[in-house]
Amino acid sequence: MAENAEGDLNSNVLHAPYHTGDPQLDTAIGQWLRWDKNPKTKEQIENLLRNGMNKELRDRLCCRMTFGTAGLRSAMGAGFCYINDLTVIQSTQGMYKYLERCFSDFKQRGFVVGYDTRGQVTSSCSSQRLAKLTAAVLLAKDIPVYLFSRYVPTPFVPYAVQELKAVAGVMITASHNRKEDNGYKVYWENGAQITSPHDKEILKCIEECVEPWNGSWNDNLVNTSPLKRDPLQDICRRYMEDLQKICFHRELNSKTTLKFVHTSFHGVGHDYVQLAFQVFGFKPPIPVPEQKDPDPDFSTVKCPNPEEGESVLELSLRLAEKESARIVLATDPDADRLAVAELQENGDWKVFTGNELAALFGWWMFDCWKKNKSKNADVKDVYMLATTVSSKILKAIALKEGFHFEETLPGFKWIGSRIKDLLEDGKEVLFSFEESIGFLCGTSVLDKDGVSAAAVVAEMASYLETMDITLKQQLIKVYEKYGYHISKTSYFLCYDPTTIKSIFERLRNFDSPKEYPKFCGTFPILHVRDVTTGYDSSQPNKKSVLPMSKNSQMITFTFQNGCVATLRTSGTEPKIKYYTEMCASPEQSDTALLEEELKKLIDALIEHFLEPT
Repeated sequence: MAENAEGDLNSNVLHAPYHTGDPQLDTAIGQWLRWDKNPKTKEQIENLLRNGMNKELRDRLCCRMTFGTAGLRSAMGAGFCYINDLTVIQSTQGMYKYLERCFSDFKQRGFVVGYDTRGQVTSSCSSQRLAKLTAAVLLAKDIPVYLFSRYVPTPFVPYAVQELKAVAGVMITASHNRKEDNGYKVYWENGAQITSPHDKEILKCIEECVEPWNGSWNDNLVNTSPLKRDPLQDICRRYMEDLQKICFHRELNSKTTLKFVHTSFHGVGHDYVQLAFQVFGFKPPIPVPEQKDPDPDFSTVKCPNPEEGESVLELSLRLAEKESARIVLATDPDADRLAVAELQENGDWKVFTGNELAALFGWWMFDCWKKNKSKNADVKDVYMLATTVSSKILKAIALKEGFHFEETLPGFKWIGSRIKDLLEDGKEVLFSFEESIGFLCGTSVLDKDGVSAAAVVAEMASYLETMDITLKQQLIKVYEKYGYHISKTSYFLCYDPTTIKSIFERLRNFDSPKEYPKFCGTFPILHVRDVTTGYDSSQPNKKSVLPMSKNSQMITFTFQNGCVATLRTSGTEPKIKYYTEMCASPEQSDTALLEEELKKLIDALIEHFLEPT
């Protein structure tokens, strides 16, 4: 009876069962209206039903989210393929089911939950509320939960998972995505983001328990359960202590005349970057007042992604000019990524790309290792890592200096897992990165970390300042020593999955079936690697060293002229991305010539392989 009363709304249209002419949709509508206890999202579905919006209902209710390069990520709002109270409860129930199967000591070790500062009033959905519901599902099952009492940088969750020896953790964040989005990022017991097969298995478990359990909506457990703990003070203290491992010039930092401006992009970064600077001995960086405090609308930027460059850094650059600060540091809203800009002699700002910053970090971390290494440290045990679509500059440094360089599939989850393996093997990993301004100095965290990276850049700049060298000048020195690496990354938006698939299928059957192209326009191709199918023409057995990744499209072409180009689909957005890099040897120093060659190759790539027209 009660069950019926719940479906008995103010209009006859809303009486169950629903007859839209599509049995799958009718079932989904019935489930949503029975299970969703959030009045705002429930009302969104009711309104669509009342107005006969069957196509939109189908889009919202007849598919589920899947794990991309950053966990589950989607727009906030009503529906099984959106992020909302119900889908987060379902995801956590699936997590519980899977973790209970994997860990006999789950009830002793517990689970970590963190969140950023996102929110959407129209769905009464916020990262904090979703974190509380995540905690409630587990607390109702007698699992100890370490729930941060306030917003934290994303790297704090994987760090806490390792430090507290929890079985796993979740961060509620959509990082630098548009304000409409949110996400559910899962970390395994090793402190790295989950990779296959865990993601597939968790999705299976989610499918098996879609109906909310009895205690799952009881978010009051967060205030009453003795199993809930707040790890904030403890983790923040340990994290800041660990930061000292990558600080090499505290004395010098405390005396520097350099001034830094920091923007946290309306997100979580402000307090944590201030603390990190303190650990490194610096005076606090100057915050951008309009962007210092959390604002889920990101009201001063057109998009909350510092990677977009000068257009989104406007406020921080103007403040830096006013304060005579030469360096601007920008952490993205969940503080796992870092953008850097430097004022040049001519009054222009140089915004570094992720690949350029990596060249500086790679030089710096190796230089500091060399000067501080113990007597018996062996360069052959030293590693640096990058994702395969990132610059090969670390490879060039490694070849010359004698340490190891390895690449992984795109996404920091692959780097994190690889670091864990190398550490267990007694190796030392100094630096890892992905070109989309994701950096990791050291190995205290197994995910990208904008907070520690900001402090390291400040130290590097202060050290160079004592020799009257700017970051840009040092970058040129690195290129002169190890070879210029000039890269260009961009994308095309494509909302039709079949078009995307046909572009890649055409490349696999170019001049004839099962034949990859031998030329791109006039540019001869040396090797082709297709991670989607596991093929690599450069290997003796023609098999890719990187694990095969069937669910996403990715093909890399190595050209005779030293250029490397990768085409891939995005794990989080409807994009076809292309990554190109001209890798020159140290004796090729005519950058204008190299840039011209790269530009011609990109034009050919777009015209012959992507065919946007």
